[in-house]
Amino acid sequence: MQVSFACTEHNLKSRSEDRLCSGQGSNGNYMTQGSVKTREGPGSRQTPQGHAHMKEAIGRHTSMKYRNLGKSGLRVSCLGLGELVLKAGEIFISMAENLMAIAYENGVNLFDTAEVYASGRAEITLGNIIKKKGWRRSSFVITTKIYWGGQAETERGLSRKHIIEEIVRAMTFVINQGMAMYWGTSRWSAMEIMEAYSVARQFNLIPPVCEQAEYHYFQRDKVEVQLPELYHKIGVGAMTWSPLACGLITGKYSDGVPECSRAAMKGYQWLKERVNSEEGRRQLAKIKELHLLADRLGCTAAQLAIAWCLRSEGVSSVLLGVSNTDQLLENLGILSQMTPQTITEIDALLGNKPHSKKESRA
Repeated sequence: MQVSFACTEHNLKSRSEDRLCSGQGSNGNYMTQGSVKTREGPGSRQTPQGHAHMKEAIGRHTSMKYRNLGKSGLRVSCLGLGELVLKAGEIFISMAENLMAIAYENGVNLFDTAEVYASGRAEITLGNIIKKKGWRRSSFVITTKIYWGGQAETERGLSRKHIIEEIVRAMTFVINQGMAMYWGTSRWSAMEIMEAYSVARQFNLIPPVCEQAEYHYFQRDKVEVQLPELYHKIGVGAMTWSPLACGLITGKYSDGVPECSRAAMKGYQWLKERVNSEEGRRQLAKIKELHLLADRLGCTAAQLAIAWCLRSEGVSSVLLGVSNTDQLLENLGILSQMTPQTITEIDALLGNKPHSKKESRA
């Protein structure tokens, strides 16, 4: 259960400028992060694809599509770059810089990180990269997540000591102080999100605008059943992650666990066990069928999976987790449109389409 928040252009000359964009932090305060507002430039071309309520449009200079984050006015690219600067070291920083540059040039305006990445240095490193690139502060959005923090008990969690006050009031303070412009949740249940919204309404505070949730072929219930209801009721959108199920959908684990794969790394024993489990083998069998479908459609399995995630109601952006430029360029070239026939074929192949309470009663 984490809190995420979007940092956008606001009070650029304030004392809070800028732990994130200058690389200089204030002691013990992970909320002092400046960044920027999305690019929603005039003259963007409206496109009939996607959900009308998401106000999807194609950018002026790239083929990237943009949507509102939930029912807020914040415009984000349909694809965002996540898991940035997961490790420290010049090699990883250089790779992160290269990936950010390619993503930005291809219309990505959403970059996601967390205070815990790279042993707490990810946010500063990300800010240094942005400063070096000299990008306009008004042309991109950064989201970060807070919870795990440091080693001390007071440096983690969602208490006032860590984030100024208990969650909703804390996020309202952060926004009012110009440290961020929006806030959202990560890995919260629908009930917890609704409770936060109710508290905000009751005490005239600022409610969350989005939830970061895991979403892929084999993790569907929350994003397809619970979050659309929240979107229509209170305007909370979905920013989803792990569209390739930790690489499972790429097919890299079809013949076992490669030595250079994530499942073979220290700390990922859970992924290795998942791949080798009976359920994992069933999923890999379905993935082989999905690869054949992707071949027929003229795209890769990864591109098909990402396009499938974007077709879901209420999804504002899908966060990509890539480790090299080839993966990034492949993922950016997603299938342009999911037809109803393709969606039906995938549902039949997976056999796990969730149903809302209304559909179950019917």
